[in-house]
Amino acid sequence: MSATTHPVTTVPSVRRRALGVGAAVLACALIWAVGAFSGVDYTVKNPGQPAMEIGLAPVVTVSLGAALLGWVGLVVLERFAGRRATVIWITLAVVLSLLSLLPLFGTDATTGAKVALGAMHLAVAAVLIAFLPARRS
Repeated sequence: MSATTHPVTTVPSVRRRALGVGAAVLACALIWAVGAFSGVDYTVKNPGQPAMEIGLAPVVTVSLGAALLGWVGLVVLERFAGRRATVIWITLAVVLSLLSLLPLFGTDATTGAKVALGAMHLAVAAVLIAFLPARRS
């Protein structure tokens, strides 16, 4: 009798990833709510566009869309990049999150709004980086 060891392949749980998406959306909603209850004026004006109030619905919609896009991106990378998928995806997540902050510098808004909106961008990235990649055993 011979005992053979097989490499442990980590199959990421759909439930874990769905939880990560939900947690990212919840984190953004909580940041928005704390800001709103603290008196943050979420009115922003971008050059060439009318002023717009950032409400809870757009926050939830955009964070959900970004989280789902991140999930799909990771699945595609896992399919085609193999073992390097996680490193590539985390690198892309960090770079895209930092790039997503750039429009805040050209937006006319209160400091509180800019801080809260920036925190939402970073919260999505942090939660997704923690939940979406497969765990190594």
